[in-house]
Amino acid sequence: MNLHEHDKKIINQLQGGFPICENPWKELEKTLEIPADEIISRIKKMKSEGVISRFGPMYHAEKMGGGLTLAAMKVDKERYDEVTEIVNSFSEVAHNYEREHELSMWFVIATELPQQVQQVIDKIEQKTGINVYNMPKLQEFFLGLKFEI
Repeated sequence: MNLHEHDKKIINQLQGGFPICENPWKELEKTLEIPADEIISRIKKMKSEGVISRFGPMYHAEKMGGGLTLAAMKVDKERYDEVTEIVNSFSEVAHNYEREHELSMWFVIATELPQQVQQVIDKIEQKTGINVYNMPKLQEFFLGLKFEI
C-alpha cells in the first residue's frame, strides 16, 4: 500500500487520540501542519478505500450500562461469505474477522443492555444454523498499542 506522507502523519497522530476541545480540527491542523479540510478529506478517502476501517469514538459499553462480548463461530469455507454477510447485518456486531483456526470467525457484540448480548447471539444462530461461542470478558487489561506507519 502506497500512502501519502500526510496520510501517514494523520494515522500516526490519531492513534494516540483525538483532541477534545472546542475546535479539534484546528488543533490537529496546528499539530500536523496540514490544513483541517485536507485532514477531513484524507480521512474520508482512507475510509472509503479501506485503508482504515473506522473513524470515530470507542465507547466502553459496559460502563455505559450496555453489554459487550467476544464471540466466535465454526464456519465452513464454502459458507464463509454467506455467514459473514448475515453476521455483519447486525448493527451490534463489530470487528468481524477471519482466523485460521477451528473457530474461523470472530467478532465483537456490543449492545445497549447486557441481556441483549444473548438475544443477538440467539438471532445469529437462528439465521445461520451455526453455534455462536460467547466469550465474555472476565478481566480487562489496557495495552497502549500503536502501529507507527
